[in-house]
Amino acid sequence: GNGKDRKKRAPTMSSLSAEARKKVVLVCTSSPALSNGHATGLWLEELATPYYAFAAAGFECVIASIKGGAVPIDQGSVTGGFFTEDCKKFMHDPVAIGMLGHSVALSTLSFPGCCDAVYLTGGHGCCEDFVDNADLKGCIEAMYEAGKATASDCHGVIALPQCTSGGKPLVAGKKVTGFADSEEAAVQLTDVVPFLIESKLKEQGGVFSKAADWNPHTVVDGNLITGQNPQSSKGTADATIAFMNQ
Repeated sequence: GNGKDRKKRAPTMSSLSAEARKKVVLVCTSSPALSNGHATGLWLEELATPYYAFAAAGFECVIASIKGGAVPIDQGSVTGGFFTEDCKKFMHDPVAIGMLGHSVALSTLSFPGCCDAVYLTGGHGCCEDFVDNADLKGCIEAMYEAGKATASDCHGVIALPQCTSGGKPLVAGKKVTGFADSEEAAVQLTDVVPFLIESKLKEQGGVFSKAADWNPHTVVDGNLITGQNPQSSKGTADATIAFMNQ
């Protein structure tokens, strides 16, 4: 690697070529608004936290999005307590912010061969472009069937109901979590989102569990890894790392 890599990574990583390192594709929304015009986008913490967790684990990170190019950031995620240390670090990290401004279009990636894990970040923008999306459906199904880490957190989980495995919903009979119906009600967007994640996963036969609103909760069922909310991003990233290192 170059000097930048050596400085940031543990010494053992500098001897590994980029090809030898495990690669994670972090998928972000490209949608800056909900159908009613409500401004949204990526919830930054749900990208920044896993990004630095994966980097610390020695993985190569690729930031992708539905359309490619600049990823819209939900302004709510860069204010007050939501603007975490990882978020601040990310916004002042030229490499990270450069990747976010020039994200890779999901359609240009070839799954499952292009990476070792896929991680779907959240933000209400996902409610617009993570549903009924052939590229994302193909990505998730390919990674899941290949036995590779298939992770999603918060509203990223909204991408799962469109996926199938063995002719039935991918989540059927599997332990899952996602943004809770009570959390959606708390942010007063129940009537704006295309469907409620918790209700839909249960309807499809998913074995849904959740913590109290805004508490961390990550569920692992084989290579399917899901997180409930922004508070779950570290746990969901750590569970993905643990799966990849087993």
